[in-house]
Amino acid sequence: MESILQCVLHVSITVLLLLGHMITALEVPLDLPQPPTITHQSPKDYIVDPRENIVVHCEAKGKPHPSFSWTRNGTHFDIDKDPKVMKKAGAGTLVIDISGEKAEAYEGVYQCTARNEHGAAVSNNIVIRQSRSPLWAKERIEPIVAQEGVSLVLQCRPPAGLPPPIIFWMDNNFLRLPQNSRVSQALNGDLYFSNVRAEDTRSDYICYARFPHTQTIQQKQPITVRVLNVDAINETMAAFLNDTDFFSDSPSGERRPTFLVPSGASSSAMVLRGDVLQLECIAEGLPTPEISWRKDSGDLPMNRTTLHNFQKTLMISDVTEADAGDYRCMASNSQGAVYHIITVTVKAAPYWIRTPKNLILAPKENGVLSCLPSGNPKPTISWSMNGIPIENSPRDPSRKVEEDSIIFSDVQPGSSAVYQCNTSNEFGYLLANAFVNVLAEPPRVLTRPNKVYPVITNGPALLDCATFGSPIPKITWFKEGQNSVLDGDDYEQHKNGTLEIHTAQKADSGKYTCVAMNSLGKKENHVYLEVKEPTRILKQPEYKVVQRNGNVLFECKVKHDPSLIPTMTWLKNDGELPDDERFVVDMDSLTIYNVTEGDEGTYTCIMNTTLDQDTASAKLTLMDQPDPPTDLEMTELQARSVQLTWVPGSDNNSPIQRFIIQYEDVLHQQGVWHNLTEVPGTKTTAHLELSPYVLYTFRVLAVNEVGFSQPSYPSARYQTEPAVPEENPSEVDAAGNEHDNLVISWKALTSLQSNGPGLQYKVSWRQTDGDKDWESVSVANVSKYVVSGTPTYVKYEVKVQAVNDYGSAPEPNAIRGFSGEDLPMAPPEAVQVLVENSTLAEVQWDPINPQMVRGWLKGYKVYYWKEDPQIEEQKVLTFGRNKTQGKLAGLQPYSLYTFNVRAFNGKGEGPPSPNQQFNTPEGVPGPPASLRITNPSLDSLTVEWGPPVELNGQLTGYTLRYQPINSTNELGPLEEVSLPANKTSCTLHSLKYSTRYKFYLNANTVKGAGPAVTEETVIIMDEDLMHHPAVDVGKVRPTSPGFGNVSSSVGEDGAVLSWEYWGLDKNLFVEYTVENSKEEWTKESVNGSQTYLLKGLKPGTYKVRVVAKDHTGVTVHSSQELSITVPVIPSQQVDIATQGWFIGLMCAIALLILVLLIACFIKRNKGGKYPVKEKEDAHADPEIQPMKDDDGTFGEYSDTEDHKPLKGSRTPSNGTVKKDDSDDSLVDYGEGGEGQFNEDGSFIGQYSGKKERDTAEGNESSEAPSPVNAMNSFV
Repeated sequence: MESILQCVLHVSITVLLLLGHMITALEVPLDLPQPPTITHQSPKDYIVDPRENIVVHCEAKGKPHPSFSWTRNGTHFDIDKDPKVMKKAGAGTLVIDISGEKAEAYEGVYQCTARNEHGAAVSNNIVIRQSRSPLWAKERIEPIVAQEGVSLVLQCRPPAGLPPPIIFWMDNNFLRLPQNSRVSQALNGDLYFSNVRAEDTRSDYICYARFPHTQTIQQKQPITVRVLNVDAINETMAAFLNDTDFFSDSPSGERRPTFLVPSGASSSAMVLRGDVLQLECIAEGLPTPEISWRKDSGDLPMNRTTLHNFQKTLMISDVTEADAGDYRCMASNSQGAVYHIITVTVKAAPYWIRTPKNLILAPKENGVLSCLPSGNPKPTISWSMNGIPIENSPRDPSRKVEEDSIIFSDVQPGSSAVYQCNTSNEFGYLLANAFVNVLAEPPRVLTRPNKVYPVITNGPALLDCATFGSPIPKITWFKEGQNSVLDGDDYEQHKNGTLEIHTAQKADSGKYTCVAMNSLGKKENHVYLEVKEPTRILKQPEYKVVQRNGNVLFECKVKHDPSLIPTMTWLKNDGELPDDERFVVDMDSLTIYNVTEGDEGTYTCIMNTTLDQDTASAKLTLMDQPDPPTDLEMTELQARSVQLTWVPGSDNNSPIQRFIIQYEDVLHQQGVWHNLTEVPGTKTTAHLELSPYVLYTFRVLAVNEVGFSQPSYPSARYQTEPAVPEENPSEVDAAGNEHDNLVISWKALTSLQSNGPGLQYKVSWRQTDGDKDWESVSVANVSKYVVSGTPTYVKYEVKVQAVNDYGSAPEPNAIRGFSGEDLPMAPPEAVQVLVENSTLAEVQWDPINPQMVRGWLKGYKVYYWKEDPQIEEQKVLTFGRNKTQGKLAGLQPYSLYTFNVRAFNGKGEGPPSPNQQFNTPEGVPGPPASLRITNPSLDSLTVEWGPPVELNGQLTGYTLRYQPINSTNELGPLEEVSLPANKTSCTLHSLKYSTRYKFYLNANTVKGAGPAVTEETVIIMDEDLMHHPAVDVGKVRPTSPGFGNVSSSVGEDGAVLSWEYWGLDKNLFVEYTVENSKEEWTKESVNGSQTYLLKGLKPGTYKVRVVAKDHTGVTVHSSQELSITVPVIPSQQVDIATQGWFIGLMCAIALLILVLLIACFIKRNKGGKYPVKEKEDAHADPEIQPMKDDDGTFGEYSDTEDHKPLKGSRTPSNGTVKKDDSDDSLVDYGEGGEGQFNEDGSFIGQYSGKKERDTAEGNESSEAPSPVNAMNSFV
């Protein structure tokens, strides 16, 4: 809400500032002589609270500062003689202390006069009256017995208070009595019943009166109402009235309305201009009448008219003369209508058309002081000067008094005065002070110099030049760089000197000078105008439609003047955003996460600067799945169809795409719903084709982009008549699963397809060969039938027909199938093999005799395996039924294989053919199993390898090739060495040192060379590296030199190592260990540097070296080891006890301890007050224990002040306690004083705002809540 107020205030303040620039009244600076001006005074009708001091305000300004005096009831009020009255310093405000006095003693008419040497100003007549809340008169209220249906009025008639009390009706439980168009409270507080009912019977109709100034509540005695019907009343009264009817039926029966308030056909009302017009019409009748209002001579004022009390009260606020006329209220029910005309006249207490304004005149000048009031009746005008009727004032030849004005001509110095215009009629009066100040003063500029006026381009610019002078100075404006006076269409100079630029542009920015001049001198002032770029929203938020639980982003990108600081505010439906973490406001956007229904609305982006603002809005709509359809209805009921209609539910902002109609078969599948059909979302009817023998219930679902609605409520049930089946089972199949049977299966009909009771299936079959007759059987509740004893794999014709109690379905078509299969009886014949190469062979066979298949031949399988004790796995290749050969690929060269062939059908495989064997020829060998480089030296190395795992024949030897690789990875000349088959190593000589070599090795058979394996290595240059086992010489090394110029030095910070490195590997480390120890080497990375500082070494001797490692962490180069000795550095300790700061600290601590000891000693031996605990131990009577006035806890005793009043207590000599003096007064709690129950059962409770604040601050009472407080929430 704060942000909304800021926006409203921003606009309001801007408008007010613009107006203020143009209408600022001429004020006399307070440093110049001037007559008094009343600045603050109490209201004319001042009702005071008798429990509080009376404060009568009167404040004024003037030069010299005025003195103040008072009259009371028309005579001088001598303040100094009344010790209860005090006047505030520097003002005339009176503070009357009424403690020990009654407020009535100070009632009266007060008037304040503020006076200095230049004149006297007077205040209004301030009528002070004490607020009153008189008790309710004692009365005995008899129970009211009413006949049901008649009207009833319960009178309240509260005591007259000042101001009048607020009336409300409650019950014994302090709950408001329910009111409605039948039962309501009138303006005078009475409770009206248009007609009574039995439910109105109760014994606690209680009228309460709350007096606002004294914050007290009084109650009337409860009223008992008994409502009886005619028979009950007659029975009750029969004993007293000789069994005759006491009431007839007519008074309580239905009747046309009549008015209870006001009475008659017409009435009149008078209201004062500016007040609130309240017209009331209350009618009785049965049924309860309805009230309506209209004005005969025109329309009711739209923005000022409200209806209250269930249309019974018409209220028009801020009444004008145009509201006079005839107002007609009409009461109507089913029995008729009645009218009442209220003629309203509007009178007016005096009001100003033009109030007198102060006149500042230079000597010899002329002027007019005008006083123009209005009112009805026309008010009279009387003039006073300095509080004295003008006719009794000294004559002044320069002054001429007319009825509503005073004309001054050729005024002289010393003729300053304050004039009072008093205008009155029978409804009130107005008093206005206006002074005439005769001054001779050169111009002065009141606007602050060098003031900067920032404005927005194309907006108005108002530059102030507030001045004062007498005679009134003439104002002219100039712009920097221009010598001419600013005037014309673009500029407007107002009477108060303000310069207005109607449409400011960038070119208007700059320095402006205003010059004020009169006959006594000249004064100028400079101001500056800055024209800013307007604030504009470039990208406005857009209309969004989002699904529930989705996210939405509103963007609001703004352009503004860079010198202005913008503030973005987001509103929802012109109110604050919800305090919800789902709403995230960023610099130029608003994001709402997990959108719900409550987030729908209009979102407004407001970009504010100190000068302007821009707004843009967008609507958020929640898109949800549709509401379910309603009102399902079946029409056009036919034997096999029905028309279904429905009313669509809300689409929830996403158009309905289609409707799905579902049905439930109550007879066969209760509780299971099936889709029947769909229709487009634009249709609300569907023609439904139905099946026989179904008890239908329908429902409809709506579908939109979001999803499915909930189903509608089911329709009424509709059952169709049975009929013969219209279709036979589908998916009929015939196939044996044993060698001597035939399994007939089908897809059973649904209950919807059965069309009637007694559904069965007639299953028929016969062999297709020969002239066999059909065999058949009828089955129910199954979906297959097994025919046993059939020949093996014989073709059959099969039919399945649906039958129910009403007949058979149409004759079905026959399908064909075979009885069960058996395993083939014989293997294929003429099996042979043809070896094509070392890895491929072809197996051939003749087709199996069909008589031996005993089923449907699916194909042939070739089983083959290698005759190897270590390999026992068989391999199987499957070939189609029409194949008579197949190739065996992927064979191992130089191997012995065994194979056989088998036929197979749907039952399985037949017997295998006799096993046969074949050999595969030799092939090229596989790669050597390993290749390693060992024993490197400066110009030689050894190559070691392992024989191939797959020989694939007899090895004839090995071929070793190698070649150098230079630093750019280019390959050198290739050398080749042939080696016998029985060798597994070879030493190569005359190699180049520090050179990388690549080696290739492959094995050979008579079929050729197999694939090669490769390896790379480096011929080592460093002799030292050959002796370190940490180097894996079997790995490949880069071609690069090692370390050189390794040196070390030891300083206070540690040991510094430096070196040169020419290798390719950049992973350099410094390794060190304590000399002659078995500890492992410690490693520290040096990140490619050529110097390194070893820190934290303890005194001793260390071995240090620098190593280079490859990316796998293997050392490729190492420097020589250095020996480094770290000496012992003597400790430079300082004796802290000799330091000056330490000695000073110890002295300060000793002095502090001494002061604390002295303070404790003084506190221990001090006499006077002692804890209340000791007093309690000495006195057993708890009633003599004093209590603190602040918090109710026990206080402290003083042996020197035992006979003095307790601290904080104030008891006046007359025994009364002022309201301000005691926060714990029982009056504040509704007890004691006026807050007691009276003899008539009424009570007066306190509503002090001060007590409520005290309670909120912690002085909580443990008593039960006051019933008055319960009622305070209602009034």
